[in-house]
Amino acid sequence: MADPDDPFAGPPAAETEARVVLHVDMDCFYASCERRRHPELDGEPVVVGMGFEPGETHGAVATASYEARAFGIDSAQPISQALDVLPRVEDGGEGHYLPVDLDYYREVAAAVKTVLRDCADVVREVSIDEAYLDVSERTSWERAGADGRTLAEGYGRYVKQRISREVGVPASVGVAPNMSTAKVASDHDKPDGLVAVPPSELRSFLAPLPVDEIHGVGPVTARDLREMGIETAGDLGEADPTVLRERFGDRGVSLHRRARGDDDRVVEPTGRPKSLSRESAFTEATDESERVRERVRTLASDVATRATDRGATYRTIGVKVVTPPFDVNTRERSLSGPVDDPGLVERVALDLLSEFEGERVRKVGVRVSNLTFGAGEQARLDGYETDDEAGKAGGLRPDGRSERRRRSGQASLAEFDADETGS
Repeated sequence: MADPDDPFAGPPAAETEARVVLHVDMDCFYASCERRRHPELDGEPVVVGMGFEPGETHGAVATASYEARAFGIDSAQPISQALDVLPRVEDGGEGHYLPVDLDYYREVAAAVKTVLRDCADVVREVSIDEAYLDVSERTSWERAGADGRTLAEGYGRYVKQRISREVGVPASVGVAPNMSTAKVASDHDKPDGLVAVPPSELRSFLAPLPVDEIHGVGPVTARDLREMGIETAGDLGEADPTVLRERFGDRGVSLHRRARGDDDRVVEPTGRPKSLSRESAFTEATDESERVRERVRTLASDVATRATDRGATYRTIGVKVVTPPFDVNTRERSLSGPVDDPGLVERVALDLLSEFEGERVRKVGVRVSNLTFGAGEQARLDGYETDDEAGKAGGLRPDGRSERRRRSGQASLAEFDADETGS
C-alpha cells in the first residue's frame, strides 16, 4: 500500500484495484457515421472535410478513415493537399470526400451516449465521440472461465457489442483501474479494439510503451523527456519525481504517476443516471424460492441505499429474472409520484418476483428508474397505493398488478441495466 505521507505516492491499492473504468473512443467517428448511412463506403478510403467547396483551395480534414490514413492523410490536413494524395472517385481516383454533417453526427452520438448511460451509473462525456465510464458497481476484476479472462474485460466487450448492434458504428474500448490507463488501452489496438489491463498488469502493460503514449504527454513534452533520456513509460516511471517536478512542475509528478499506473482521479459525471440497479447471479440455477427472495431483498436494499446516497427519488421499481437457458425477463411497476422508500422498493420487487415462484432462476436484479434529483416533493405511500387501486380500471390487472407482468418471452437487455456481478 502507498505511504500516505509520501508526496509522490498514488492512491491506496485496494481502492485502485476495486475500480473498473472504461474509456470508449469511437473510431474515425465522422467517417463511421457516413458509412452507417452509406454502407457501400465500407472498406473504402473516406475523407470527411470542413469548409471545402469545389474550385476553392481552403478547408481541412475533419476525419480520415484508416484506409485513407494509409495514404498519409491526417486530421486537420488541408483538404486540397489530402485530395491531391487521394483523388476522389469522381476524378478517377479511389477516395471519397464528404462534407461535414454535424447534425447527423450529433444524432448518432446521442444514440451512442444512450447506450453508455444504460451501461454505467457514471458517464463522463469528453467530446462527441469519447467518454469515460465508471462501471465498478457493475463488474469486477475477478477472473472467470477456462481462459482466465476478467469479468471486466467481458463487460467492455458487452459495451462494444451494444454500440455496434444498436447504433451501427465501431468503438475501441480500454478497460483499466483508472482513467489514464483506460485511455492508453483504448488507443492501443485501434480500430475496433478491446484492451483490458487488470490491476496486477498495470506496470508490465505500460512500461514498454513509448513515452508519448502516456495520457497527457504531448509532442513537446515527449521531446523534452527524450532529451532527458526518458524514452518509455517505464523510464518515466523510474525517473526521479523531484527532477520531473523541477522541469515540468506538478504536471511532471502527475505524468510520473500515470506512467506507473497510478491515477486517483474519479470519473466525474457530466450527466445524471436515468436508473440505478444491482444484479446477482447464482452459482447454479435454483428453484429455492426463499433463497431467491432473500437475494432480491439484499439487492433492493442496496439499490434503495444508492438512490438515497445520491439524493434521488424514483417513480418506477423493477426486477430482472434470468431463467434457463438464458431467458431475460423484466417486470416493473410505476408509482403515482417520486419516492425514496427502501421498504417500498423491497415490497414491490418481491411482489413482481412472485410471478416466477417455483421457476429455476440463474440471476436476479432490482432497479429503480425515472429518477428525480433534489427536486419536487416525495409522493406519499398512500398515493402509491391509491394509484395501484385506480389502475384496476385500465392498464392494471384486477389484483392491482401491472398488465406488463403478463408479457411472456424474453425481454430485451435494453429494458434493464446491463449485467452486474454481485453476491
